[in-house]
Amino acid sequence: MTTQPNPATGDNWRHHGVRVVKADQLDSNTAQTPGMNRAAAIDAARVGAQQIWAGTVTIHPDAKTGAHHHGALESVIYVVRGRARMRWGEHLEFVAEAEPGDFIFVPPYVPHQEINASTDEPLECVLVRSDSEAVVVNLDIEPVEPPEAVYWVDPIHPHP
Repeated sequence: MTTQPNPATGDNWRHHGVRVVKADQLDSNTAQTPGMNRAAAIDAARVGAQQIWAGTVTIHPDAKTGAHHHGALESVIYVVRGRARMRWGEHLEFVAEAEPGDFIFVPPYVPHQEINASTDEPLECVLVRSDSEAVVVNLDIEPVEPPEAVYWVDPIHPHP
């Protein structure tokens, strides 16, 4: 439970209120996975966040990450620039793609791999996780080929 500043004890909103982390102040000294560069913006150490972690991730053109998961954390990826190809499953047997403006949800413990589907531009994303600590468990997985394409299908999103 978060407590609010108490002026009677010397706390104030100036030091315990809104925090702005500038783009050139992101911290790349965070858990990494081969094939990508993560940089923390919001976490416990930087701003005192208790329940979220947020930052950026960049994957170079025609590159892919190693397989990994984030333990009990939920992750949301927002694609800013480029084309993301996500593989997931025990043997990375499923695949889906996302474009700028799309969101990707990764549930806890799901083995996954991010791939930059572009050969000539970087994939840039914003990443948010459900805890202030950066949990990354890198995995050694032999992927199946070819993976099965998965589409979001429900009453308002028909199969393409």
